[in-house]
Amino acid sequence: MTTLTFTLNNGVQIPAIGLGVFQSKPEETSAAVTSALKVGYRHIDTAAVYGNERQVGEGIRASGVDRSEIVIETKVWVSDYGYDETLHAFEKSTRKLGFDELDLLILHQPATQRSVAETSA
Repeated sequence: MTTLTFTLNNGVQIPAIGLGVFQSKPEETSAAVTSALKVGYRHIDTAAVYGNERQVGEGIRASGVDRSEIVIETKVWVSDYGYDETLHAFEKSTRKLGFDELDLLILHQPATQRSVAETSA
């Protein structure tokens, strides 16, 4: 199967289509992720605020697809913007997902009351 990808500025390629789990109930998320990966999805998009990162990790492990083949993306919530806060958010997300690495960590809502310098720290 040919998958359309985008190349990020750092050279990393990510699939153009991924499974997003916004508003997925935690009790349904693991099965949805497992099914998506079994049919060929290789990009999973979640966020700390969705409350289902743990189930995303369970679904990835249950799929049998090697972790190196999957792009895992999650997001930092506005209350965790700033250098120390973002590091802590990263640690919480990787712990919930059950993986030591993330492929893409982005700001959930870049528009904020904080200054650009503080947010991008």
